[in-house]
Amino acid sequence: MLPVAWDGPAPGRRLPTLSPVRVDQVIPSLASRDAIGVHTLALSRALRAAGIESDVFYGNCTPDVAAEGRPVTALGRPGRDRYLLYQSSIGSPVFDILASRSEPKLVNYHNITPAALLEPWEPAVAFEAALGRAQLERLAPDCGLAVADSAFNAGELADAGYKETAVVPLLIDMTHAGAAPDPVVADRLAEEKARGGAELLFVGKVSPHKAPHDLVKMLAVYRRLYDDRARLRLVGSPLGTRYGPALEAFVADVGLTDAVIVTGSLDAAGLEAHYRAADVFVCASEHEGFCVPIVEAMGHGVPVVAYGTAAVPETVGSAGIVLPGKDPVRFAAAVARVMGDAGLRARLASAATRRVADFGLERSTARFVELVRRAVGA
Repeated sequence: MLPVAWDGPAPGRRLPTLSPVRVDQVIPSLASRDAIGVHTLALSRALRAAGIESDVFYGNCTPDVAAEGRPVTALGRPGRDRYLLYQSSIGSPVFDILASRSEPKLVNYHNITPAALLEPWEPAVAFEAALGRAQLERLAPDCGLAVADSAFNAGELADAGYKETAVVPLLIDMTHAGAAPDPVVADRLAEEKARGGAELLFVGKVSPHKAPHDLVKMLAVYRRLYDDRARLRLVGSPLGTRYGPALEAFVADVGLTDAVIVTGSLDAAGLEAHYRAADVFVCASEHEGFCVPIVEAMGHGVPVVAYGTAAVPETVGSAGIVLPGKDPVRFAAAVARVMGDAGLRARLASAATRRVADFGLERSTARFVELVRRAVGA
């Protein structure tokens, strides 16, 4: 039989149209100055650019990004060609809304801090963390694809029962803070630096599991043995209400009130000024699923000295000094070695440039979109 040429539907007759695939994201909290929030909005834009309709639904949000999504209560009726991608990082009532729906699920996992690291100080936050881990396990049987931002987190997904996992870095530009440095802050930091002393920096939540108290111990040793004018700046907002005052009292007890500066949360321009002024980025955290500030520091050419737990060795690679423990004498000695060896700093800067390229935004975006396309058959 000869093939029959088809010139389209008969006049007046319409063909049924296929509904486009949607991949809507559900996130407990959407915030503009939060890495996961920035990542979520970037992913939504990338999916739309690839022809996949995508909106963001949140439990709560900061006012400046309210228009970038909608409340999770606005999800409406389940859609036949709709997938829901859950951004998992903490326990939330939003999960129950997601889990009750019939659409197929995808997960993007950003790590959940073990509750034991939080419970002695912030039991309410520890409860949310434990709930988040339980919710993550509940979703595993119904999830077609789970994406983690590190191999360490992919391992936690496997432990939670997920069968198909992939690793894609966060969709944020980690080479800079996204703004020119605040000139007022930059001038103040330059004046302090001109008076001498190493400028040590940590960026992250002021939280017990981030262990800034161990950085204070290290600084006390460093000032006694190597540089009595060194300063430590802790940039980040407090987690809860109990740990921050205890840290402040500890700093006073060891006589470092003038040397340890807790800045609180900074805007992008203020953060940029601090990265540019820093001599060494230090991290003593007990648990990291990725640690964006480490990559940001490397992107700014700031040498990294970090305690090598959880995902930290993976994130740093060969671009920093990763310590097997947090003994303050050895930690201080490592910082002193970086400060005193120009050749080492140059080698670390070169390695950091290569390492940061591994987290390139364009490549990560393309990889994430392709994984989603395959998972949903788009």
